Amino acid sequence: MSKLSFSGHSPLTKTHKCSIAGIATLGAAALAFTLVPGNSNAEAETMSAAPVAFQVAGKPQIKDVHASVTNQQATVDQQVKNAAAKLKATQVAATKKAADAAAAKAKVDTAAKAKAEKDRQVREAASRAAARKPVYANNLDGWIRQSLDIMKAKGIPGSYEGLHRNILRESSGNPRAINNWDINAINGIPSKGLLQVIPPTFAAYHVPGTSWNIYDPVANITAAANYAADKYGSMDNVNSAY
Repeated sequence: MSKLSFSGHSPLTKTHKCSIAGIATLGAAALAFTLVPGNSNAEAETMSAAPVAFQVAGKPQIKDVHASVTNQQATVDQQVKNAAAKLKATQVAATKKAADAAAAKAKVDTAAKAKAEKDRQVREAASRAAARKPVYANNLDGWIRQSLDIMKAKGIPGSYEGLHRNILRESSGNPRAINNWDINAINGIPSKGLLQVIPPTFAAYHVPGTSWNIYDPVANITAAANYAADKYGSMDNVNSAY
């Protein structure tokens, strides 16, 4: 009978070795049973309950555990990625909201500054205009000077001397003067005011921006000067009743 070799170069695996050990144990137990006669049933049961072989956990179980751990790790990694993505989206939304709010505020501030600047310019312009606006005396000199300024703005020719000379001849400087004896009066349309203008002529040559009251000194002068400019070239050319 050949002998088994258990040297370091034996091709037996761990499983083979465990099986051989189990068989050896089984053989020893059987030999003991035959050498001891009259054993009770209890002893036989004890002997039969003894382990006869050993089972070593195999590689498939290790692979299952590794796969479970790998799956759990993948799940955790995905959850971490999802949480990071959600946090990033929240941060991006918050940044955008803050930027939109800042842009809206900047727009409101810009509009407010523009309005304030426009209001300031309007006030300054009004202030300059008020500063430049002349104050006219409420007398013949003031009426003529005010009329001349209006005539200049409207392009109506005439001079202080021409207006003053004709006013003194027509009404002696009385803005309420009225002629009740000439042909116009006979026709029911008497001449009135500083330059003795009849109502139809006053209405036809009225200068915008002045009063519609024929007795108003400035309105009367400018309407008469406008009429004289149309008929004679200028009030300066009038030296008698016109």
